[in-house]
Amino acid sequence: MADTVLYELNDGLATVTINRPEAMNALDTATKVALRDAMIAAKDDPAVRAVLLTGAGERAFCVGQDLKEHVGKLAEARAGGEAPLSTVKEHYNPLATAIATMPKPVVAAVNGVAAGAGAGLAWACDFRILADHGGFNTSFAGVALTADSGASWTLPRLVGQAKATELLMFPQTVPAAEALALGLAHRVVPGAELAATALAFARTLAEGPTVAYGAIKESLAYATSHSLVETLAKEDELQTVAGASADHWIAVQAFIAKEKPRYLGR
Repeated sequence: MADTVLYELNDGLATVTINRPEAMNALDTATKVALRDAMIAAKDDPAVRAVLLTGAGERAFCVGQDLKEHVGKLAEARAGGEAPLSTVKEHYNPLATAIATMPKPVVAAVNGVAAGAGAGLAWACDFRILADHGGFNTSFAGVALTADSGASWTLPRLVGQAKATELLMFPQTVPAAEALALGLAHRVVPGAELAATALAFARTLAEGPTVAYGAIKESLAYATSHSLVETLAKEDELQTVAGASADHWIAVQAFIAKEKPRYLGR
């Protein structure tokens, strides 16, 4: 894995750090490949029970596409008659899919500005803890592009269709307090407290009932595009799986004994 993405697994928690602070954690090709592969690895690894995604430094979580690299690739593609944005299919789509669909919770520790694809990736996560000096900016229309990294799917579900249209067509930085009010962030904390707060939050999830968390994610995603009858059937299917899990048995026993359950993640 490239050194522009750091990956650490500790007691069920995988911490993934975009490590280009000198470039505000912009996504060049090597970083996109490494980040995509890291998230897919976390999704597929049964030892991973939760994921914490963050950026290095204090200025930015991730400002999206590295435009300095992009302009060169764009010129080459235009000269050769090729599609200039194959990166969406090759990198952003599988990356957003891995984050949103992995059967375990993903927490974004947003340590500064999250812009463009950086914002989209944060919105694909299940939880966003935002530093008080941070914020979100869609950025796409500012460089004559449309949304990618799943933003056209996640943003309306967070803020509603009308506000999503405004934020996408009129890119502007949404500061921390407004982001919290809109539902773009779950918590806002002082920058100095972000790392510890996000780690404790993610650690709690990593110690929780992983099968149930995965089922909750799947049921919520399913319900957005299916009828009530279909959703009830999906709930029955997923509850059957959760009910047969070791963690459900542990939870019931702990409840009867009036003890705190110690989940196994299976």
